[in-house]
Amino acid sequence: MTPADVIAVEAAGPRHETRKPVKTVVGVVTRHATRKTLVVQTVRVVEHPRYHKYIRQTQTFKAHDEKDEARVGARVRIASSRPLSKTKHWRLVEILEQGPEE
Repeated sequence: MTPADVIAVEAAGPRHETRKPVKTVVGVVTRHATRKTLVVQTVRVVEHPRYHKYIRQTQTFKAHDEKDEARVGARVRIASSRPLSKTKHWRLVEILEQGPEE
């Protein structure tokens, strides 16, 4: 091997790509939209800047449930992922508390 070959091998070696950290959110399943899709709602409590009262703010996410095991009312942890559909960008990580039986 010539020195030029060694440099070429080192350049093509393992790349150290920096990935964004995965965001995780805990919320409650409000709807089992379609097969393998959950609608998860999270609640934040924030203080109003002027009136200093606490306000509940909700946000909904669509998450992918591969095994189709979470039910409405379950407390779940979801993580961000690549886009799985037009509006689904999250996946189910774990079920913290299963919802009531239907």
